[in-house]
Amino acid sequence: MNRIVPLILAIALFMEQMDSTVISTSLPAIAQDIGVGPITLKLALTSYMVALAIFIPLSGWMADRFGAKRIFRAAILVFIVGSVLCAISNSLIAFVLSRFLQGMGGAMMTPVARLVLVRGAPRSELVSAMALLTIPALVGPLAGPPLGGFITTYFSWHWIFLINVPVGIAGYVLSGIYLPEMERRNPPPVDILGFVLGGIAASGIVFGLSVISLPALPTAIGFASVSAGIAATFLYIVHARRHPAPVLDLKLFTNSAFRAATIGGTIFRISVGAIPFLMPLMLQIGFGLNPFQSGLITFVGAVGAITTKFLARRVLAFAGFRTTLIVAAVVGALMTFANGFFTPATPYLVMISILLIAGFARSFFFTSVNALSFADIDDADASKATSMSAVMQQISLALGVAVAGAILEIETAISGGPLSLEDFHIAFMVIAAANLLATLPFLTMAKNAGASVSGHRLQMREAETPAGK
Repeated sequence: MNRIVPLILAIALFMEQMDSTVISTSLPAIAQDIGVGPITLKLALTSYMVALAIFIPLSGWMADRFGAKRIFRAAILVFIVGSVLCAISNSLIAFVLSRFLQGMGGAMMTPVARLVLVRGAPRSELVSAMALLTIPALVGPLAGPPLGGFITTYFSWHWIFLINVPVGIAGYVLSGIYLPEMERRNPPPVDILGFVLGGIAASGIVFGLSVISLPALPTAIGFASVSAGIAATFLYIVHARRHPAPVLDLKLFTNSAFRAATIGGTIFRISVGAIPFLMPLMLQIGFGLNPFQSGLITFVGAVGAITTKFLARRVLAFAGFRTTLIVAAVVGALMTFANGFFTPATPYLVMISILLIAGFARSFFFTSVNALSFADIDDADASKATSMSAVMQQISLALGVAVAGAILEIETAISGGPLSLEDFHIAFMVIAAANLLATLPFLTMAKNAGASVSGHRLQMREAETPAGK
């Protein structure tokens, strides 16, 4: 596959990933302009995630029905329109609806981009392509807060959304030129009942967890929403077992590689979703830094994420998916645990080094787990796999923020006082312990699992073959 193809996809995904977090540091300024409180405006964060949860399950069917390239380009246009509407919003309702429209575009961009890579790249090149596509997921959440703080401080919050316009136009034009035409398929009629149940399940859980962790609404609403989401999940499972072509196909979990990658990746993403929430708060509340200063420190993790793409293919060919994923998860957990010892007296060089290694480990893990998810998936099931993976990703990231928020709430309830540095230390240690659980699905996996993608089996055979034969 032409290297410019994953690069175009990565740029579009970076725009979507960064936009989902860039707003966080700008909420007070936006809230003041439209005349509401910052906590109330956090509904805009929630509406974005809810849109993702609702429409991601439909993305695979639409890509099959209308063509992956066409849907990807249409998603960019929807995202651009949503961005412009966000910039000109002058009321809470207008802003929340505009963010929801952005989320609709983002819901199609992420899974469809993966689908383009899976169907367009030879299996031997999938790791390299996924490494490039993994960067936005790691850099975006880290770059968003400092960039949002800088733009809001020195320019205007409107530019947070307006900068998406030239980037999006460039992505739309370049994708039209360089993205390969994907063969349209003839999928069965869309599973309407499954779409409704799946939408209620995913959005109920994501919305509920977001409300619980970001209390813009009473927590009772959050718990009720999660309960409705769980109930809809059970109903969907019953429905999917009976339907010949469910919108989210649970039969994918009979594939051992996909099952291990999805379960292990979900657990790992819970901890990763907690860190962008915990680290800036600890640096600001515990260390007394301003948002821009804390953002500059956390951004160093992105450097580790970027450098991984140059090494991922060789490392996987040498060690295989199983070893790489276990080691990356353990190293990531150790670095997260080390965050629990940061104090204002900790040298910045030490902190930066730990965050750099952590970013390195997480990028290796995500590059590997994303490629493993599709290692043994047929092209006919690729669209279903991308939808399922994207839904699980959104739920796990929302769960990470909710878990982090719950830990801090419990700590303050026990201590009876405001948040302290020790509360953040305990939260990081708990998250690190949970992070280790991500290794469990891979411990029973064969050493040469996904070898057609990693090239590990070939490396083993070459090492065992005597020279000259």
